[in-house]
Amino acid sequence: MSDPPDPTRLPRSTPRVLVIEDNQANALLMDYLLKSYGYDTLTAADGETGVAMALQQRPDLVLCDIQLPGIDGYEVARQLRSAGALRGVQLVALTALAMIGDEEHILSRGFDGYVSKPIDPQHFVESIRRYLQHRAQPVEAHPKAPSLPTTRARPDHVATILALDDIRPNLELKRGLLEPHGYAVLTADTMAQALALARDHLPDLIISDVGMKFGDGFDFISALKADPALADIPVLFLSSTHWDAQSRSRGLALGAVRYLRRPMDSHLLLGEIRAVLAEAKARGPAATGTSGVGGE
Repeated sequence: MSDPPDPTRLPRSTPRVLVIEDNQANALLMDYLLKSYGYDTLTAADGETGVAMALQQRPDLVLCDIQLPGIDGYEVARQLRSAGALRGVQLVALTALAMIGDEEHILSRGFDGYVSKPIDPQHFVESIRRYLQHRAQPVEAHPKAPSLPTTRARPDHVATILALDDIRPNLELKRGLLEPHGYAVLTADTMAQALALARDHLPDLIISDVGMKFGDGFDFISALKADPALADIPVLFLSSTHWDAQSRSRGLALGAVRYLRRPMDSHLLLGEIRAVLAEAKARGPAATGTSGVGGE
C-alpha cells in the first residue's frame, strides 16, 4: 500500500497566509481580516516558530515583522529564501516608519515588498492581493473591517522634537507619527536650518538622519555640541544606511544618546523617545531646552 499523500503538497483552493508577528493585537487583527476575506491563515509569535511553520505548512504568502524576539525578520527571510521547498513563496515585510530608501534595503534582504504599520483595516487585504496574483482568490465575505482605536495615549507632558532629514516625505512621516502622541514637531532638511531652529526654539530632543546630501549627521552633532546654548539637547540618530559598528561608535562618541536602525517599529521608537526625554528630565532643567513646548 502506498503512503498517503502529504497534505502540505496537495493543491489548495484557498491561499494560505502565514503571519509572523510578536505583537498579539496586530497578529489578531491581521488574522481576523484575512479570515474574513476567505484566506487560510497561520500565525507565529517569533521568527524561529515562523520558519518552522513555513517549512511544515508551505504557505503561499508570509507576512513577517522586521522587529522580532530571537531572530529578526531579516534572518527569517534569509532562512526561508535558502529553503528550496519554499521557492516561489511570497515574502512581505511588516514594518513601521518605512521611509524613502528603506524599501530598497528591505527588498535587498530577500523580501518581495512591505506593508506599513499600523495596519489600515480598510485597505490591508487589498494591499496584499498583488502578492497572490498567481493564486485563485477566495470568495470574499466583504466584512466591515474594524477600525483602529482613534484615541492614543499621550505622554505626561508635551515636548518639542526637532527632526532633521534631507528627504521631505521622511520628515512628514515622523511628524505623522509624533504629533498624535502630543509632541510638537519642528522639521529641517539641512544642517544649517536645523541649527537655526534649535537656537530659536531650544527643542527637548533632536532626531537626526545620518547620511544626508549637505553635511552628515556627524557634522551636525559636532556643530550642535560646540554651541554652549545647544550642547545639552539630546540627539537621537535614526539611520538605515550608516549601520556599521564604526558609524555607531562614532555617533555615540560625538554625544548621541541613541543610535537606532530603521525601519523600526513605531512603538519601539516611541518608547526610546520617552526614555530619552525621561533621562533628560531626570538630569535637571539644564539638560533640555524647555520643560514643555519650545518657545517662539
